[in-house]
Amino acid sequence: MIRVTPLILAVALFMEQMDSTVIATSLPAIAADIGTEPIALKLALTAYFVALAIFIPISGWMADRFGAKNIFRLAIFVFMLGSLACSFSYSLETFVASRFFQGIGSSMMTPVGRLLLVRSTPRSELVSAMAWLTVPALLGPLTGPLIGGFLTTYLSWHWIFWINIPIGIAGIILAGIFLKVPDARNPRPIDMVGFVLAGVAFSGTVFGLSVVSLPALPLIYGYLTLAIGVTSGLLYLLHARRTSFPLLDPALFRHKLFRSSITGGSMFRIGVGAVPFLLPLMLQLGFGLSPFQSGAITFVSAIGAIFSKFIAERVYARFGFPRTLGFASFFGGILIALQGLFDVSTPVPLIMAALLVGGILRSVFFTGSNAIGYADVDDEEASQATAIVAVGQQLSVAFGVAVAGAILEISTRLRGAELALIDFQIAFFVVGGLSALAGIIYWRLPADAGSNVSGHRAATVQKE
Repeated sequence: MIRVTPLILAVALFMEQMDSTVIATSLPAIAADIGTEPIALKLALTAYFVALAIFIPISGWMADRFGAKNIFRLAIFVFMLGSLACSFSYSLETFVASRFFQGIGSSMMTPVGRLLLVRSTPRSELVSAMAWLTVPALLGPLTGPLIGGFLTTYLSWHWIFWINIPIGIAGIILAGIFLKVPDARNPRPIDMVGFVLAGVAFSGTVFGLSVVSLPALPLIYGYLTLAIGVTSGLLYLLHARRTSFPLLDPALFRHKLFRSSITGGSMFRIGVGAVPFLLPLMLQLGFGLSPFQSGAITFVSAIGAIFSKFIAERVYARFGFPRTLGFASFFGGILIALQGLFDVSTPVPLIMAALLVGGILRSVFFTGSNAIGYADVDDEEASQATAIVAVGQQLSVAFGVAVAGAILEISTRLRGAELALIDFQIAFFVVGGLSALAGIIYWRLPADAGSNVSGHRAATVQKE
């Protein structure tokens, strides 16, 4: 069951990850077909993140109220409908709306799937379970660039969204038959005021960052929604302290390891979130490659990520969470920054080697970062913890895309020229440096932090 459960739940992560990498590879072709600019399609990515920001906070309550397994299967179905809508989009507006609907399904798939895994797995086996959860999911980035590039180059970009339909159907059926995990329900009252405030706070922040960083709309809208988002966030914190059943309880941040997982993971994801946006565009617009050629290069990072899953458990048992997470985040960020040194003359094998090592470090980091956050969280708090983790992940990825878009926009304006290779290189240097800073957060933890989850023996040695 330790392996069967995460493999079934990974169907959701597979669709989500493949969908994001397919779209990143196909952005120029989609933009040309619907009559807009590739950078303008960042609004579609933003719409997806906005939907996640609004509905992820309520995912924990939905799982407790109606059953995590039921919500997980429903979320896959909604994601499939959103994929169909994307395939029939004919303008920027319809594509943005379809991505928003798709994001509603995604907002429930990943956090509820992770909740089912945490509830069914002993803490001592959580690193292994998280690794198995992510192995099939990483097939998405592996196959996404190749399949997306092939379909976009030789058929049509519309086909890339139809891939999710058979995968989603299989996930719903397999979850119904084989997913046998505790599905405890806790019908606590819904915090409707908190839901509205949290939704406005997170979506306003995501949308505001997007508009400010890439003014597809007048800048005043970006600053206004950003101000509304920040204000709503402050109001939510005040509200959460006064209500008996807050939607997302800030009290969970009293747990040191959970707090470190959120802050360090969010910092590292800034660069990770920017790469799928920057790298395919740089290879296609800066290097002049086709979508298929671009995908044939970028897919290699997923090979390294899959390989790392088979060694992650041993690495964390040998070195512990603080040293491993610190090393992986620091050097993973450095490798992101080094992508800014790529140019047309860089040998393709060298580019692929850097992406391969980066994929290994990134995957090792996420396996441990996802596990350490539950080392000091009770089972009763797991549903809210998964929602908070998911919100932090999506906001940091959205912030990474926003930072990358802002750098491209500022750089082109300062040069007074169209988007060029130098603009992408500057963006990689900045987001990679931000990701590397996450290492400081983990290196400051005690050497035996989270040893009940990692199996690291530092705590035992100290007692002796």
